[in-house]
Amino acid sequence: MTKKYKTAITTCFIVFICTYISSAQQTALFPEYNYNPFILNPAYSGIAESPEASISNYGYLNNIEGSPTTLSFSFHTPINNNKMGLGAAVLHDKIGVTTSTRAFVAYSYKIFFDVENNRPYWQVYDQNVLSFGITAGVQQFNENLLDLGITNDPKFDENINANIPTMGVGILYNRANFYLGVSAPNILGDKLASRNDLNLSNPFYGYFGYRFFTNRFQEIMIKPSALLKYENGAPLQIDANIAVNFKNKFEIGTGYRSSHSINFLGGIYALQNFKFVYYYNFGLKNGILGNNHGIIVAYKF
Repeated sequence: MTKKYKTAITTCFIVFICTYISSAQQTALFPEYNYNPFILNPAYSGIAESPEASISNYGYLNNIEGSPTTLSFSFHTPINNNKMGLGAAVLHDKIGVTTSTRAFVAYSYKIFFDVENNRPYWQVYDQNVLSFGITAGVQQFNENLLDLGITNDPKFDENINANIPTMGVGILYNRANFYLGVSAPNILGDKLASRNDLNLSNPFYGYFGYRFFTNRFQEIMIKPSALLKYENGAPLQIDANIAVNFKNKFEIGTGYRSSHSINFLGGIYALQNFKFVYYYNFGLKNGILGNNHGIIVAYKF
């Protein structure tokens, strides 16, 4: 295959990706939602009994040019005797010639319930709580359309740069063996953007999970979960997973994503407060973005 032919294929791929983004306004699916849910839902801020900092990345080892990559930094902590939470995060997404950097601060308020649940002797889960969260931030949106080299088309005759104020909301109900949440990271969409020719939509996320534990197998917990994402102009996306945890020392899992890929993950809890999770997304024959690797590192103070 000649270098010129490879370049043509790459250009066509990037054009397809950018067209797909412009029509459907796809946003990150966040495969790590089980291990860093705060980046999806502000109601998780301060949900643990101590501050937590996390770093995650996804897609950086993919060798397909223009494939999606995501990098996030987050920190959140409980305040006022765990009745409230504060947090902040920075997320950077890139796909094709489109990049988006979002920064926000978050606040949550919690209502506690006196409900006892059976749980493993080695695992401490959050209280039975109903939490409400809100975020405020800004998004920087860039499309370097001139890099595509497309001429005689007014849609591609200039780069797009915009600053967009954002506001998000979320709600979470959490028990020792069950959790359910919904969130909308940007309910404002592009209404307050610095330019009026954008067409950004607001994704909605729903997720739930269960923690199976029996007295017969006290070292093992099974955790099925699912994430659903709806965005105007795009099909409903589902990320369904199941993981097996051994005494909170390590866990392994697998799952399926409706965009025609399979998830694999492995987590190691090397120290009492340190967590390292690696996950791999294997694209099936109908996928166009190939295989992706991701890493999450989290520390509880």
